[in-house]
Amino acid sequence: MRIRYLGHAALWVEAGGKRVVFDPFLSGNPNCPVKPEEIEADAILLTHGHEDHLGDALDIARRTGALIVAPVELANWCQANGATRVHGMNHGGSYEFDFGRVKMVPAWHSSSIQRETGPVYAGNPSGYILSAGGVNLYHAGDTALFGDMELIGRRHRIDVAVLPIGDNYTMGPEDAAYAVELLKPRYVIPVHYNTFPVIRQDPQAFARLAEQAGAQCRVLEPGEEWDV
Repeated sequence: MRIRYLGHAALWVEAGGKRVVFDPFLSGNPNCPVKPEEIEADAILLTHGHEDHLGDALDIARRTGALIVAPVELANWCQANGATRVHGMNHGGSYEFDFGRVKMVPAWHSSSIQRETGPVYAGNPSGYILSAGGVNLYHAGDTALFGDMELIGRRHRIDVAVLPIGDNYTMGPEDAAYAVELLKPRYVIPVHYNTFPVIRQDPQAFARLAEQAGAQCRVLEPGEEWDV
């Protein structure tokens, strides 16, 4: 599995010749090194409806024909707004796609799409376990620390955990390091930090905490790739 970090919580993942994008917040992200029109994708996985995660998903899906996988209410909203291929899921459910097996797991956060008339409900915020190319990748989405992360780690061998560390809206570094203890991944990648002043963090400080908690930390710069 090849992982490319695109800044904020966006990842581009390639495994078995298929390309999957998580939370493609690209054009509005000051740290993103690529433009939405440069992204090729077979599938887009959305953790929730906030603009810094929904991002450019619709534009990418319309251009590439990528399947959007999302919480069912968000998937329905995407379909109503121009996405031709969507697949709705909910917590605890799994599905075998041609790009890998996906399991949707809980995240503690909120989820809405902001419109001129007010927020639109976008379903339950979620995380994903993507199993592809012999690797299990857990993208936690935007979340607080919660005890059932231990259950996720017990039920699934987590090779790579992608965890937010920005604080204010999500876990901060200390809680994310405790999440590492619960999940017991081989590797951890910090995300959702330094995009805006309110989520300013030192990823190297988190890396030290994560390694004390038992995982190897890969701090990726936006645009950097890593092969698992």
